[in-house]
Amino acid sequence: MGYDGRRLALALAVAACWAAETTRGAAAWGAPRPAAPCMYIFGDSLVDNGNNNGILSLARANYRPYGIDFREGPPGRFTNGRTMVDFLSDMLGLRPPLVPPYAAARPADLPRGANFASGASGILAETGNNLVSIQKPQSPHAYRPAPAPAS
Repeated sequence: MGYDGRRLALALAVAACWAAETTRGAAAWGAPRPAAPCMYIFGDSLVDNGNNNGILSLARANYRPYGIDFREGPPGRFTNGRTMVDFLSDMLGLRPPLVPPYAAARPADLPRGANFASGASGILAETGNNLVSIQKPQSPHAYRPAPAPAS
């Protein structure tokens, strides 16, 4: 993890601690309120929670030993238990604390948040080419607007 990654992780940890403390304080005065209404997650395998389970890809984690800490079996996380965003959503007071993967979310779940992260994803065209079987456009000009109708 580079210098920028460490700074981001530290900023997230500080924000989570502040939010958890704020939520605890609210509980003393009545019903606890979440510090955030919802959470939308974008990322790669570090925060993927099962979006790759249904696609043709080698970047999947829906088999053992992944997810051995879940009674229901491997959910598709690239870890044996919860990811950092699972802990963060729990600290923020979101209910349910595990944000659903977008691939398995129902329309009613989306206003409460969704996890769009996908293992082997990235911003470069060559990212994950050896793991995911999805056609990517060859250039940014691959999609051209339709010509205007003649008047």
